[in-house]
Amino acid sequence: MSADTDPSSDVTEGAVDERPLEDGANAASGSHADSLLVQADSEREPSLTVVMPTLNEEEGISECMGRVKSAVAELGVVTEILVSDSSTDRTPEIARDLGAIVVEPEEGGYGNAYKYAFERARGEYVAIGDADTTYDFEELPKLVKLANRDDVDIAMGSRLEGEIKQGAMPPLHQYVGNPLLTRFLNTFYDAGVSDAHSGLRVLDRDALDRLDLETTGMEFASEMIMDAAAKDMTIEERPITYHEREGEATLDSFRDGWRHVKFMLVNAPGYLFSAPAVLFGLLGISVMALSLFGTQLGSVTFGLQTMIAGSLITVVAYQIGSLAMFSSVATDPIREPADPVTDFVRTQFSLEHGASVGLATFGVGATILGYAVVAWTIEGYTALPSASVNLLASTVTVIGVQTVFCSFFLSMLGATEATG
Repeated sequence: MSADTDPSSDVTEGAVDERPLEDGANAASGSHADSLLVQADSEREPSLTVVMPTLNEEEGISECMGRVKSAVAELGVVTEILVSDSSTDRTPEIARDLGAIVVEPEEGGYGNAYKYAFERARGEYVAIGDADTTYDFEELPKLVKLANRDDVDIAMGSRLEGEIKQGAMPPLHQYVGNPLLTRFLNTFYDAGVSDAHSGLRVLDRDALDRLDLETTGMEFASEMIMDAAAKDMTIEERPITYHEREGEATLDSFRDGWRHVKFMLVNAPGYLFSAPAVLFGLLGISVMALSLFGTQLGSVTFGLQTMIAGSLITVVAYQIGSLAMFSSVATDPIREPADPVTDFVRTQFSLEHGASVGLATFGVGATILGYAVVAWTIEGYTALPSASVNLLASTVTVIGVQTVFCSFFLSMLGATEATG
């Protein structure tokens, strides 16, 4: 999944002719792109579908159409251009006049625009890109030829590995936002891409059919890569040039960035819940152990105060871990948690087992607390035997109670999933 190789190193000029794109391979080199464009009612089946979502892009749609036609002429393949439009300006009229098929989604949203067009796409390959002149559609041929390889499911253009023209992308996006979001996506989903939010992509029909794309908004770009990575699909990249857009930008940097981060986390509960639970749990238990024995590390002496802190951290860890269990049963995330505890809960959990463990844990803690109360009574209600031991026992008791009730809740969630 690397963009480091030379674009021409493994994709020959004739490679695109080996599979469904062969229908236009013998077109004369000077044939006009318009002769290769087909409409929805054409008897000719397109080999390539180019999808462009539009929202008031009348300033850039003509240039984008011209560049798509240049790419079609170079490829020499029968093509349909689908403009999925929600505009209130002249964008759809301009697109139709230039040979595009204009479809109008019933609902707005970036993801809805693509999904609506995908349902109507007839090509063996589907190329996507924004119609605001930021992406140079004349670079489509190298991505189409890349997607034509048997070992590639999705071909993407990488802006961050290519060239970003001056003024095309705010520095905050270029050096912070996009690299950071890409790092998050690679960490959570092991996608191995350099530019996760590049919008210039080509998929073959089999790859598109395998994807389960549900989001309706800007998260759609992330969802496609997340779902592909979770399904072990092969994503390859090639450097592209990113240009300054025509018309007014519709993105909100912080709002849309947060939406992407939130979407990634919600669909990766292993990172959202399980990892923090383990970290907090190890920290809390370690602090409690050091406090129980009055350990001194340098100038720090662990005692009652740190025991309280350790107890609170441990309870928080258990609460977060419980959320991991609940989410593993009640949700269907793109990236399923892979830790052994969650896997055990999903496959082996029963109410009886959970409740039994909870009652046993509660019994241990309650016994220690009961002994402390008896000793306190015998001593005439003076000093408690050991405040740290009692706090440890209280923590164990609380976790035992939580385990019992969490087991019942997990059982209810599992029953709901089974009947649903």
